[in-house]
Amino acid sequence: MDSDTYKTIIGDSSGIYKEKGSRFVSVAIPVSDQEQIKPIIDKIRKEHHDAKHHCYAYMLGHERLIWRVNDDGEPSGTGGKPILGQINSLGLTNIIIVVSRYFGGTLLGVSGLINAYRSAAASSLANAKMTEKTVNEYYEITFPFSSLKDVMKVLKEENLGQSEQMFDLECRLKLNFRVSIKEKVFNRLSRIEGVNYRYIDTY
Repeated sequence: MDSDTYKTIIGDSSGIYKEKGSRFVSVAIPVSDQEQIKPIIDKIRKEHHDAKHHCYAYMLGHERLIWRVNDDGEPSGTGGKPILGQINSLGLTNIIIVVSRYFGGTLLGVSGLINAYRSAAASSLANAKMTEKTVNEYYEITFPFSSLKDVMKVLKEENLGQSEQMFDLECRLKLNFRVSIKEKVFNRLSRIEGVNYRYIDTY
């Protein structure tokens, strides 16, 4: 992958793994920020209210620096960590995987649990549709109406994303582009009279 791309999944996907009477039901869900995590887990707890444990792991951000694992009462390191291992094995981000365990009456032991949670997570990922996305920077730019034609030429030729346009004596719009072409874009825009810009976000 290029340095300004990342891998994630499109849409929810599910899987299942069975071991000695226990069922491990997994779901992989695309997410973009931590605020989405708790509602997702709460919903799954309600849907699988008979399950004894709901272990999960998530990874966020194009740099893959935000992550967490949770064993939800299982022995430490047997639930969340093997789930995260499956996320890492495919280099994915902006994803959460939750595995709900229906206990079958037979203890699996530490190694058995690790294998079960890993296999359940792998099952949901095997059914997932994956994609590669670009890391984009978002800016608001302003410029005089007299520079509109020149600005729009750059936007068209560089295939930049744009939104929230306002064309008046002073024009304003939001634009976005992949990080790798940032220098080229601003080199061109800086040559146009009256262009000012404000950084908004990167994702």
